[in-house]
Parts: sequence; structure tokens; C-alpha cells
Amino acid sequence: MRGGILGRLAGAVADARGILFPWVPVFLGAGIGFWFALPVEPGLATYLVAGGLVLLMAGLWRFGPEAAQPLWVAVACLTLGGIVAGVRAHLVAAPVLEFRYYGPIEGRIVALDRSQSDALRLTLDNVQLSEVAPRRIPARVRIALQVAPRFAPAPGQWVQITAHLAPPGDPVEPGGFDFRRVAWFQRLGAIGYSRHPLLMLAPPGRGEQGLNRLRAALSAGIQARIRGDPGAFAAGVMTGDRSGFSRAAIEDLRASSLAHLLAISGMHMAFLIGFVFALIRGGLALVPHIALRLNTKKVAAALSLPVAIFYLLLSGANVATERACIMICVMLGAVLLDRQALSLRSVAISATILLCLRPETLLTPGFQMSFAATTALVAGFGALHSALTGGLVPRWALPVLTLVLSSALAGIATAPFAAAHFNRIADYGLLANVLTVPVMGMVVMPAGAIAALLAPFGLADLPLMVMGWGARWILYVSHMVAGLDGAVTPVPAPGPLALPLIALGGIGMAVGRRWFRLPGVLAIALGLGVWTQAERPALLISPDGLLVGLYGPQGRALSAARGAGFAAQNWLENDGDLVSQPIAAKREGFTGPASERRFYLGEWSGVHLRGKGAEEKLPAACAANNLVITAAQIATPPEGCIVIDLGQLRRSGGIALSPDGDRLRLQPARDTTRIWHGKHAQTMAARWLDRPVRLLAKGQ
Repeated sequence: MRGGILGRLAGAVADARGILFPWVPVFLGAGIGFWFALPVEPGLATYLVAGGLVLLMAGLWRFGPEAAQPLWVAVACLTLGGIVAGVRAHLVAAPVLEFRYYGPIEGRIVALDRSQSDALRLTLDNVQLSEVAPRRIPARVRIALQVAPRFAPAPGQWVQITAHLAPPGDPVEPGGFDFRRVAWFQRLGAIGYSRHPLLMLAPPGRGEQGLNRLRAALSAGIQARIRGDPGAFAAGVMTGDRSGFSRAAIEDLRASSLAHLLAISGMHMAFLIGFVFALIRGGLALVPHIALRLNTKKVAAALSLPVAIFYLLLSGANVATERACIMICVMLGAVLLDRQALSLRSVAISATILLCLRPETLLTPGFQMSFAATTALVAGFGALHSALTGGLVPRWALPVLTLVLSSALAGIATAPFAAAHFNRIADYGLLANVLTVPVMGMVVMPAGAIAALLAPFGLADLPLMVMGWGARWILYVSHMVAGLDGAVTPVPAPGPLALPLIALGGIGMAVGRRWFRLPGVLAIALGLGVWTQAERPALLISPDGLLVGLYGPQGRALSAARGAGFAAQNWLENDGDLVSQPIAAKREGFTGPASERRFYLGEWSGVHLRGKGAEEKLPAACAANNLVITAAQIATPPEGCIVIDLGQLRRSGGIALSPDGDRLRLQPARDTTRIWHGKHAQTMAARWLDRPVRLLAKGQ
């Protein structure tokens, strides 16, 4: 029987020769994911062993049995993924601020965006900090302006401001979003805010930040002609500048599953390059002398390539845009080489290139959702090709059916990733997309392209007006759909295995042949089952000790209505709870004044001390409770209770506590020591997880 199974497996692999390349980025991504999941940073010896393993696999592939070649390639790709991720992490290494800083900051503006509180944010490079050694100054810092500047900030300007800075934050709970890791790969070494005016030291130098300045100028020009959120939407889809968008409009787009229309991705690139390709080819066809002597299809493809690259650079080159540009370039290259332009192979090539260049993107929602949607569309329409072109569907119904199918396939493929990253599902997303995607493709993007062509001649007003009409319709639909009852269903965060299982199952169904598909369905079912069984922590403590969240029958109750807002928002969203912090603070679970909030956690009685005088209240609080949490740093904690103070939180990051009989199980958010944590990062996980804290009797 074993021989029969192995024989069938070998036969299936042999039959799949020529269609196995789409698995290359899968194994490459698995290696990258494994590298990011490591609890400690690999050393040089690890990379040398990994490099030797790759060379060994290459030798086996060249001289080993032919039937085993796919296995050697898979192992090599898996190993290369870890090597690529490690090399990239060390190549982008830059100083990270190791302390809190308040004082003057000088630098050059390289990017502008908006914070979650709708404040204008500046990203600066060439940073100078007062009385800080140059080797300790971050390469980039990001500052939220709480006072409106007296001039219009623009890329390339040299500015000065007095601001608070701090290192990028750790996850606010175990397994949560790790902003410190994201900031490391952006070379962002500090974040902060300012309540002081922004001063301009010097205007942009000649040729300095040229693309960023062009982007800002185009965005300002569009918004000067199209006012309000429609203008900000038009500027966003053409230049990637979303700093003018209101928070309410963004929330409507998210609630209606239309946020992808604002983030420049494959759809925008396809609409724009498709329009440019058709315009060039159609224009050349009108000239018989050229049309009869040149392959206009290849000429259009060759001229569309630089347009795609320019759009990528102009839009800021985010992950989704990079993926789209790479895939567009692969497709146009296929046209030039007389190959099939749209296939799973082209998707795999673009994924492989992007993972090799920027392996950290594997963990981002942009990468996951864009490739999930593209793979589903290519595989889905490939499977339905005969039905759509064989006369089974009337010709007049094909456009409508294609639109509905594409929206449904992309929505189903991206739904698990959107739910995992954003903790919500837009229930009417299909309706919103059917009503807006045609307008995006036939009105907004073509009008934007025509406006760009006519702008040098001063004739852009009419196409921009048409573009504004399309943008207003999209925002109207998003607002209408977001206001429907049940427009958004909150979803709790999945466990660490749920999303990889779902992704692997989806890839197996899309890429695999015959016997791959049933295991793919089982993997998706298993991933969904694991998701439903994920448990949320009973008690969460914010990294600064200012907030405690207790999970109860009504949801998570918070110890304070204000403070540690980022932690509160993340906790509630990961619970699948979309209420605000003030509402969660009114739930049952905590009693007592704001400075001394008491609670029960299983058999444990606890108190959260806030404000001044926490150290003076500590002895009495410890005598009356088993657990004391405080934002103060306690030099000598009293005996008789467990004290979690600011000193311990600085070593562990946020903390999750769960009762286990007469014990408490503690899990720190900072449970790894990786390169992005800095040389001073420490962890308490090993000591406290292996030896859970026992319940101590009062007065002991």
C-alpha cells in the first residue's frame, strides 16, 4: 500500500511538470514566514548552514534522480526564504531611539499622511536631535502635528519643530500587531507628536525630492479643482496622497468594502495601463502606414511599460502598487514575447520578485489581499472560460456577469485576510463593488489619464470635472452602504495557525490539480475551525500600565475612559468588538474611583492604581488584594501580593493574564528578542510562563 501511495504521488508530480512553478513563491513565503516566527535572531552560523543546504539542494537537483527534483526545489526555496528575510533585515538596519526625547528636531520632509486622530503627520529624514550623538539618531522620524502649520508642508522642505519622540511601540498584547517590526523595515526609528508651531528652515533644493514634490503638486492641483473628499479621493487614486481625506469618508469606504478603490493596487494599474495600451494601439491603427508595417500590439506594450513604472514611482511605491506594477510588466513582457499574458505563472513571477526584494511584505494585508484576489480571479476565470465563451451565456449579459463574478471571487478570496487584519467583514461589499467598480474603470481612471495628458496644455479642467463626478458617486455609494443596518460584522482575531491554513488551502485549490483540491478544502475548513476556537485573554495590561482590560459577559471592560487609546482600540477590535473606549469603560467589571479601580479575576482580587500617590497607596492595596497593577515604577514591592509595575512592563511590553485555578498564567507581548527590538530588549516569558505565579494568601 505504501508503495502504491508513493507511486501515485510520484506519478502526480510527474504529471504536474510544467505547472509547478506557482509553488515557488509559496515555499519561498513559507521560509520567510518561518524566519519571522523565530523567537531569537539567527546568527551567522545559521545563515552559513542554510546557504550550504541551498547548495546541496542545487547539487541534488542537478545530479540526483529526476523524479525528486521538485522536492529539492521546494527545500531550496524554503531555505532561501529565511536567508532573504535575514539579509533584508540587516540591510535596512538603522538606529532606533532608545529613550524618550523632548526638544528641537530638524530634518527634511519626505512624506506626509494623517494619523488615526486625523492629525497631519510628517516623516523626516536627515534628522538632527539636540545633544544626541549622531550614531544614536534615527534615520527617519514621524511626528503628528497637533497645531496646524502656518504654511503648507511639502516634500523636500527643511523644517524645525519642538516635539516629543519615543521608540516605536511593541505589541499591546501577545501576538498582536508589532509596529516595531514594521518601523524597522521602514527605517523609522522614532515616532512622536508636537504641540508647537512648525518652522521652515529652507525650501526644497533644486532637484531634491523631485517625485515627492511632483506628487504633492499634482495632488494640490486636483484638489484645487475638485473640492472636498471627492477631490481627495481623486488625488489619492492618481498620486497616492491621501492626506486630504477626512476620517469619516475613510471609515465609510472601509465599512462598505471600498477602501481598495483608494489604495492604489492592481485594479488601478490595470485600468490605467489598459486605457493607455488601448489608446496607443487604437491611435496607431488609425494610421494605415504604421498599422500595416508594425506590430501595434507590441508597440503599445513597449510604450505602456514606462507609464506603469512612472505610475508606480509617482504613487509612492506601496506594496500593492509594487505587486501590480511587477505583474503588469510581466504581462506586457509576455505580449512582447508572444506568450500568454494573464496566467498563474505571471502571478507567481510577480510574487517571487516582490518576496525577494521586500520579504517583509509577506506579513502585510496589502500583499496578502492583493495576491489572494489576483490568484482567485485568474484561477476562477480560467476554470469558467469555456462556460463564458462557449455560448452558454448571452453576449449582452457577459459584461454584467463578469463584473459580478470578479467582485464575488475577489471578495471571497480577500474576506479571511480582511477579517483577520481589520476584524470586520463588510456584509454589503458585493453590492457596493458592483455599483462602483464600473465607474472606477470607465470614468475615474480614464478621466484621470486624459487629465494628465492634457494638463501641460491647460486643458485638464473638463476631464477632472468628469473624474469628480465619478468620485462623488463612489463616495455616495460608500456612505449609503455603510449606513445600512448590519453593514459591518465584527470578527475576533484568529489564532496564529488559522490564516496560514486558510491561505495554504486556497492556494491548493487555485494552483493544484485534482488531488490537491480536496486537501485544500480540508485545510480551509481546519483553519476556520481553529479560528472559531481562538480564546481571548481574560485580562490585558497596556505597555504603559495606564489601562487594564477585563473580559466579561458584556465584552471587555476597560479601567479608564481615556488614556492608552491605541491599546484600547486594538484590544476591542481583536475581541471583535467595535465599541469605543468610553463605552467599554462603562461596562461591569471594575469598581471604585478612577485612581483605584478594583476587579476580580477568577479567584484573584486585583486593583489598578493610577495617578499620583500610587506608591503611597501600594501597601494598603497589597494588603487587601492579591494582584496590584500600577503605572508607577516601584523600587521595593511589598510582600503579600503580586505587583506588576512600570519597570516590569518596560521589560515585557503589554501583558496578558489568565486564571488557572490558584495560579495566574502570564504571557508578555514582547516574547522574542529579534533585531528590531534593539540591543536592550528583554523578555520575561521564559521565567513566568514556565512557572506560573501561585496565588498568595493575604498578608503572606
